[in-house]
Amino acid sequence: MTSYIHPTAIIEQGAEIGENVHIGPFCIIGPQVKLGDGNRLDSHVVIEGDAEIGVNNHFFAFCAIGGRPQSISYAGEGTKTVIGERNVFRENMTISRGSEDAGGVTSVGDDNYLMAYSHVAHDCNLGSHITFANCACLGGHVDVGDNVVLGGYTLIHQFCRIGDHCFTAGAAVCIQDVPPFTLAAGNRAITHGINVRGLKRRGFDNDEITELKRAYKIMYRAGLTMKDALDEIEARQFNSSWVKVFTDFIRDSKRGVIR
Repeated sequence: MTSYIHPTAIIEQGAEIGENVHIGPFCIIGPQVKLGDGNRLDSHVVIEGDAEIGVNNHFFAFCAIGGRPQSISYAGEGTKTVIGERNVFRENMTISRGSEDAGGVTSVGDDNYLMAYSHVAHDCNLGSHITFANCACLGGHVDVGDNVVLGGYTLIHQFCRIGDHCFTAGAAVCIQDVPPFTLAAGNRAITHGINVRGLKRRGFDNDEITELKRAYKIMYRAGLTMKDALDEIEARQFNSSWVKVFTDFIRDSKRGVIR
């Protein structure tokens, strides 16, 4: 398959375009963009700034990728956007490039599906196998782990972390870190147990899920302070290594975790 570039598309001098790409009508590719093999841009897609795009991503109509960060302190510094492989970015989805005060990179991993009108702000870091439903939005400096699902209209406050295998309900508003393996819902969001269905889909066995449930109950249902709950979980010597992932995430939190 040879590349296809519509005659109305604008590829600025300096852009690097891979093989077997499809660039539809009225797309604009900036001079610092590196677009890997097999990417598809449907129409009216804008990719700008210093952007490195891996292979086989699909950008639907009106995506805006690598734009200036929505930060009043940004003064045109040389920051960038890095996107992995096989991601799907649906209509009107936006990603801002990084800002100078946080390493300067906004990054997206592999095999993610980001639905229409979702937004990834400057200096966010996304893992892989993530789903954002429509209008899910991240503030700046948010880290999202692997296998996360954000329900429609979920809002994540800047500087928060979303742990692996989390699920948020529609319109959840998270202003603190969301521990891995949990369900979150509400405005302001609180936890509602372990994401059992999601974990089963991803191959967790019954014993692993049971131990995560027990650790969760100690943390959230035993009436203990967070420190005492963490100490109690550690004293129980759980067999599953996933429990340590759960407690390490909480111990490392700088914003605190939703409770």
